[in-house]
Amino acid sequence: MADHYDVLGVPRDAADTDIKKAYRRLARELHPDVNPSPDAAERFKDVTHAYDVLSDPEQRRRYDAGPADSPFGGGGGAAGFSDIFDAFFGGGAGGGRGGGPRSRAERGQDALLRIDVDLDEVVFGTHKDVEVDTAVLCETCGGSCCAPGTSPRTCDICGGSGSIQRQVRSLLGNVVTSAPCGTCRGHGTVIPNPCPTCQGQGRVRARRTIPVDIPAGVDSGLRLQMPGQGEVGPAGGPSGDLFLEVRVHHHDVFSRDGDDLLATLEVQMTDAILGTTTTIDGLDGPVELEVRPGVQSADVLVIKDRGITKLRGSGRGDLRVGVQVVTPTKLSHKERQLVEQLAKSHKSAAPQLARFQQGMFGKLRDRFFNF
Repeated sequence: MADHYDVLGVPRDAADTDIKKAYRRLARELHPDVNPSPDAAERFKDVTHAYDVLSDPEQRRRYDAGPADSPFGGGGGAAGFSDIFDAFFGGGAGGGRGGGPRSRAERGQDALLRIDVDLDEVVFGTHKDVEVDTAVLCETCGGSCCAPGTSPRTCDICGGSGSIQRQVRSLLGNVVTSAPCGTCRGHGTVIPNPCPTCQGQGRVRARRTIPVDIPAGVDSGLRLQMPGQGEVGPAGGPSGDLFLEVRVHHHDVFSRDGDDLLATLEVQMTDAILGTTTTIDGLDGPVELEVRPGVQSADVLVIKDRGITKLRGSGRGDLRVGVQVVTPTKLSHKERQLVEQLAKSHKSAAPQLARFQQGMFGKLRDRFFNF
């Protein structure tokens, strides 16, 4: 790595004004608008970088102190003392002397998305194409964060170690401490020419479509995990996971009780007395129901294996149909005479209060109205 003072053509004790004059002179000579040669362009970058370091008092002080940034001049004295200190106290990690420079590539964040499904799709599962808006790998730089044809440059403040050594006084004497380099942020390298597409992040935001197979038996609140489908990490780091939170839409006819489906069948009074056979439209096709004679309101007709496919395990739940007997409110004169004849021939007990019990009707009512 070329010395910054040599690049600007000034001595190490040059004043700030001399450094600025040297930079202006070289910039006018090497600027791409004035000198189109490739060598001039590279020298212009070196000159600009050297001026950025030496024009800042703190960065110049660190540069003059050397990579170790200690009174020992960055030589074996500071390194040796630090090694002894690390041996007793465990050393640093992640940007410290023991851990080395920190990688720019980091794991991306997880993403959470809600996905809506209908109750009939839950019976056997379904396939959906889901659109997500997340960070993806930058195609221009491929995650390197650098403009095409360029690469990261070793940090001349920390010498590529990612950390700065400092000597401090303590009760134990002089102790060398380590802290992440403020110039390269502990990475050990700087990016002089960031990618113009991602601004040096190695990733951009984009909308993409992900195919999702939703298993049968899912319920609202369940989260499906798709590893590696979340946010791409900085500098092309590994992707996080995508979590899909399922929300099952309410159905106008059917409700759910675990793996069972619940429905209500309105039966006319005459059919309830005489019995009948009917066909209803289930979520997965027609279902034939036999209503036995004398069926009562709140009786439950059970059709085996016509519920929801179990999420874990095998088989399906049942379809449970609660009966609701419908009493006619308007009768013709002839119909009323027939009912009166039935009442006379069938001696029934007078209406009276029954002993309270939490019957099936109450359970079904609670489930239907609290769904």
